[in-house]
Amino acid sequence: MRVAQTIELSPEEEAELTKLARSKVTSVRLAQRARIVLLAAKGLQNKDIAAELGVGRVQVARWRDRYAQERLQGIEHDLPRGAPAVKVDVNRLVELTTQSTPEAATHWSTRKMGAVLGVSASTVMRHWQAKGLKPHLLRGFKVSRDPRFVERLEDIVGLYMSPPEHALVLCCDEKSQVQALDRTQPGLPLKKGRAQTMTHDYKRHGTTTLFAALNVLDGQVIGQCQQRHTHAEWLKFLRKIDRETPKDKTLHLVADNYATHKHPAVQQWLAEHPRFNMHFTPASASWLNMVERFFRDLTSERLRRGVFASVPELVTAIDEYVAHHNHAPKPFIWTKSARDILQKVIGANQRLSSKQNKTLR
Repeated sequence: MRVAQTIELSPEEEAELTKLARSKVTSVRLAQRARIVLLAAKGLQNKDIAAELGVGRVQVARWRDRYAQERLQGIEHDLPRGAPAVKVDVNRLVELTTQSTPEAATHWSTRKMGAVLGVSASTVMRHWQAKGLKPHLLRGFKVSRDPRFVERLEDIVGLYMSPPEHALVLCCDEKSQVQALDRTQPGLPLKKGRAQTMTHDYKRHGTTTLFAALNVLDGQVIGQCQQRHTHAEWLKFLRKIDRETPKDKTLHLVADNYATHKHPAVQQWLAEHPRFNMHFTPASASWLNMVERFFRDLTSERLRRGVFASVPELVTAIDEYVAHHNHAPKPFIWTKSARDILQKVIGANQRLSSKQNKTLR
C-alpha cells in the first residue's frame, strides 16, 4: 500500500509557506501549492487535502512529493508539460517551399510540408508567416514585348499626368461578351448568421458588348451597349463620342491595338474628323488604359452577382450603373511616372530572361 510522504517543516519554512498561502500578490497556483504542503505537514492524507481544497488527489500527491524532494524551490516552478518542442530546420523549410513542389501536386500546403518535416501544420504556418511565404496564392502577369513599348508608354502616361490644354483625354475600350446569366433556382437573401446564396449553375440568355470612354479629367463615362464589336460598332461609338463632347475640344483617345480600331473605314472617318487623335497602348499592356478600372468596378459591383433573364434586362442594368456613376463621378488619379514603370518592366524582363536561360541549360 502506497503511503504519502511525511512533511516536516521548520519554523522558518512554515512561516514562509503561510506567507505565500495568504499573500494577495503571489500567483494563485503557488498559493494553492503552499496550502497543500501546510496541510500535509499537519498529517492530513492526500485524499483529505484534495477534498478540503477542491483539487485532484493526484495533483496533491505531485506537489507534496516535489516539496519533500526540493523544498520551496520544488513548488515555485511549473512542471514541464507534454513532449519537448520539435525544432524546425527553417532553412530547409524555406528551400522546399520556394524551390520544390510536393509529389503529385503543384504547390505546398501546411499539412504536406508538416508531414515532410515531421512538425505540425500550425508550426509550418507560423514560419511561413514570419518569412512572408504564401504558397497558396498565385498571381498572373504579362510583360509586354512591344518594340514600341517605351514610346507608347511615355505618350500615354504623359497624357495622364500632363494633359494638353483645351483638350479631353478619353480612355476607350470594349467589354465584350458580357453574358446575361439567369440562375436555375432562386437564392436566399442575406440574413443574420447566413450569407446570401446563389446556385452555381445558370442559364445563358445571350451577350452584349459595352463600349465605354472614361474622361480622365472628371471621371465621366460615355457608354453604349451593342450586339457585336466590329469596326461598324466602333464607328457608331465614335460618332456618339463626337455628339456628346464639346465641339471646341480636341479629343485624345487611348485605346488598345484591337484590329477594329485600325480598320480602313475607321481610319477614313478619323481623317475626316481631325479633332480625334488616337493613342494606342503597347501590346499586352491593357493596364495602361484607365477604363479597365471602371470595367472592374462594374463587374464586381453590378454584374458578378447579377441575375438577368434577358439581354435587354442586362443592357438596362449596365445603363443604370453608368448613369449612377456619372451622377457623382470620381476620376482615377494616375501617380506612376513613365520612368518608374519602365524600371519595373526592365527588371521583370531581366528576371524572365535569366529564368529562361536556366531552363535552356
